[in-house]
Amino acid sequence: MNGTLALEDLLVLILASLVPALIFLSWIRTSERYRQTSWGTVLSLFAFGAVVATIVAGILEVVLVDAGNAASKSYPAPEFSFLKGNSTAGTFFLVLVIAPFVEEGLKAVGVARYRDRIGSVADGPVFGASVGLGFGFFETFLYGLGAFLVGGLVAGLTLIFIRSISSVLLHGSSTAMFGYGFAASKVEGRSGASGGYYLLAVAMHSSFNVLASLGSVALALGYSGQVGNYADALGLVLAVVFAIAAINHVVTVIHQSTFPSAGGAPARYRPPTIARRPPPGATQGNR
Repeated sequence: MNGTLALEDLLVLILASLVPALIFLSWIRTSERYRQTSWGTVLSLFAFGAVVATIVAGILEVVLVDAGNAASKSYPAPEFSFLKGNSTAGTFFLVLVIAPFVEEGLKAVGVARYRDRIGSVADGPVFGASVGLGFGFFETFLYGLGAFLVGGLVAGLTLIFIRSISSVLLHGSSTAMFGYGFAASKVEGRSGASGGYYLLAVAMHSSFNVLASLGSVALALGYSGQVGNYADALGLVLAVVFAIAAINHVVTVIHQSTFPSAGGAPARYRPPTIARRPPPGATQGNR
């Protein structure tokens, strides 16, 4: 039964998508125990991910798929079937290659845009997670809206809940790792860190998409629909576990970057001890 969109339903879908993302954002921000990034900065980064990165990524992906379809007509050989957006190979190419590179690239632009506000290595993963969580929020809302229009409010909210503990966390985690590399390059001068951690973000994104698509992979390999259903369920569980483990790793990275001598333990910051000058007339032998 198709859902009829009303203002109340729209607000419910927006809040259901937004609130978990903001809770995760607050958690990441407070993980930086010393000199936390201001709310103004993290919310600006969040907004960039939600509005700019998500919309531009959608446009670019459509353009690239159309370009691939056009190219496939010029190169109809089987080895170029991945260029056809409506083919099985084309769908996997979009999900596993195009989307990770495009989306992580645009989220990385959001981090780089605020480079002047990065004062420490720990700021990097916080900035990256802020952009990624914003991206994940708006993408999840759009998916939830689509599910609502097809199956009603329960279907929309169910999909939003599942994506909030999987895709949203993945987007935050992958871009946080790019942010770490970008900050390490800026603050510590690590050559190649930005590019290397961008590729790590793409690999994380692509790996997550593989897990989330296990059912489709099974069907593409010729397995029965029942096997595909089991693979879907297994893939969902693994994707959630992957996303939760990734975001916890990000928190560890933030702790270690803030307190490197503590090995990641959230220790209390202590300012350096200032030696007191001896009082006038005191000698080295006085204690």
